Amino acid sequence: MTVHDATEKQESESKNYIETFVQDLDVEEEVASILVEEGFTSIEEVAYVPIEEFLNIEAFDEEIVEELRRRAKDVLLTKALVTEEQIGSKEPAKDLLEMEGMERRLAFTLASHGITTREDLAEQAVDDLLEIEELERDAAAALIMKAREPWFEAES
Repeated sequence: MTVHDATEKQESESKNYIETFVQDLDVEEEVASILVEEGFTSIEEVAYVPIEEFLNIEAFDEEIVEELRRRAKDVLLTKALVTEEQIGSKEPAKDLLEMEGMERRLAFTLASHGITTREDLAEQAVDDLLEIEELERDAAAALIMKAREPWFEAES
């Protein structure tokens, strides 16, 4: 990667962070830019970084800091509720829940995306799982292969 490529990548990431803060925290671009310049990259950081660190930012006073933290916590709560609602609306099948290497939370997340059975999982590609859940590529591949084991047993 060249210096130019690295600079472009950093600018692109900064722009994405700013857009996220503007949209999720409902703040002006100037406030979002300050957050990014100070090293904030996620709503979680805005919500849970100690107040002292926030107050070291010259452009922010205690009132602004409290409001940013409140908004960030509200966003996180809303996202958690939406995720819980989506996950709760579809149940994974027993064969998926009991599959070796499957975690309960992951099974419910997969079910919320229409992957409710072991067979459904076996039909997925690694990239499909990576889009759904933050899994390592090797872990996703291992889960898919575990789900496909009955296929190979049937061939034997």
